[in-house]
Amino acid sequence: MDKNSNPSGENPKKKGKYVSIEDLSFSGTEEKKPGGAVIDASDSFRDTQSTISKDGRVWVYPQKPQGKRYDKRKLVSYFLLAIFFITPFIRIHGNPLMMFNIVERKFIIFGSIFWPQDFIILALGFLTLVIFIVLFTSAWGRVWCGWFCPQTIFMEMVFRRIEYWIEGNANKQRLLNRMPWNKEKILKKGGKLVIFYALSFLIGNLFLAYIIGTDKLFQIITDPVGEHLGGLVSLLIFSGVFFAVFAWFREQACTFVCPYGRLQSVLLDKESIVVAYDYVRGEPREKFTKKRDEEAGDCIDCKKCVFVCPTGIDIRNGTQMECVNCTACMDACDIVMEQVNKPKGLIRYASENNIKEGKKFRYTGRMKFYTVILSVLVGIIVFLLTNRSNVDTRILRAKGQTYTVTPDGHVSNLFTMKSINKTYEPISFTIRTPDYNSEIEIIGGKDLTVDGNEVINVTFLLRIPQSELEPGNNKIVIELLDDKGNIYETLKTNFSSPGMQDHGK
Repeated sequence: MDKNSNPSGENPKKKGKYVSIEDLSFSGTEEKKPGGAVIDASDSFRDTQSTISKDGRVWVYPQKPQGKRYDKRKLVSYFLLAIFFITPFIRIHGNPLMMFNIVERKFIIFGSIFWPQDFIILALGFLTLVIFIVLFTSAWGRVWCGWFCPQTIFMEMVFRRIEYWIEGNANKQRLLNRMPWNKEKILKKGGKLVIFYALSFLIGNLFLAYIIGTDKLFQIITDPVGEHLGGLVSLLIFSGVFFAVFAWFREQACTFVCPYGRLQSVLLDKESIVVAYDYVRGEPREKFTKKRDEEAGDCIDCKKCVFVCPTGIDIRNGTQMECVNCTACMDACDIVMEQVNKPKGLIRYASENNIKEGKKFRYTGRMKFYTVILSVLVGIIVFLLTNRSNVDTRILRAKGQTYTVTPDGHVSNLFTMKSINKTYEPISFTIRTPDYNSEIEIIGGKDLTVDGNEVINVTFLLRIPQSELEPGNNKIVIELLDDKGNIYETLKTNFSSPGMQDHGK
């Protein structure tokens, strides 16, 4: 029987346990049915992470990748890095393109400000992002991690490339680490760490700019240190975190901290496209020699795919939690296949059903369900955005205040008003009560004008003739009118008047 027609992946030369995508989390002591890549018979590697052993941290020295996919990833990464560095300085009507001011609860997305009153839109937006990730992962695996994740981009395309430039490739890095401390080691290690911290400090500044804006960031940088101790501490914390991640924690941020990899076991199925080793074509493995067995698979067991992996796994063992779909193993394998005159694609983007049975990608019912949910959420968000009011105002009676009866027969209540202008233009307004002959006195004589994308807090005294009021609480309508006399917001509140026993006195 031809090895390519063997649906189980078994072969007479090499027996072993097989692991499918659905078996990602099982222990090596369990028995599983055939249906995946050939792995070590004990399957013990699944009991621990690839970068952690009983002796502690296992430092990964990946070889410098090369190949067409790596070149494409560099282009994508540099494009995204350019967006990251430029975005804080882009302004629309004087506002940043993006800002996430958690302290002031002020979020700017594509130049539009979202306040706490818009929480439902932000919450639905976050939920939509989660559903999109679920859909994207169930269909195309962890492509996000390998191509678009900031952690991967900074680690592999910035810090790792600097490390290659200073210390050399994987073997030279190992030799340097084993070398006693001398002038060469001090210069290389020290120089690398200085550059790493300088980059981390720059990244920390940019992340802070996304939170407080570039104007406040420049104030922190240019003003005396004592005037912005909180901002300086924030900068140092951001810089320290980034330095620790990229200089020491590295791939463990993906394999140990990030929960996304652990979600694979519930998001992936046999139709999901992942970075996969074609065990049907590749097994049994045998070194490339002149006397190589004709029945041997295409894999020559060169381990190039292992040497370039930034998380230290062997992709030939099947889909694993540590795999970030960076495609480095695909490039390395394609180069070897070309050298030994074998077809490329021994490691490629493929589903388990594609490798095992030759089936093409199929948009499954589960993916269609996620698509429907995603479409509904997007529709709701579009509706809320298009019907979002330009002004949001809240009027409340002042705390601890009741009513006051004046000698001329009026009842007065003290109110506080908070108005948010969601447009870019200033809005001036007046207050009136259409159902009563009222008098309104603005405490402090403040001008009722709200600048674009700003908030105004106003306290005012509202007087209404006692004869027009019912005893106790009265439901009243307050209208806000613009400078042309047009009503742009109508509000309802309570107005307190004397009780029945005092009414008419």
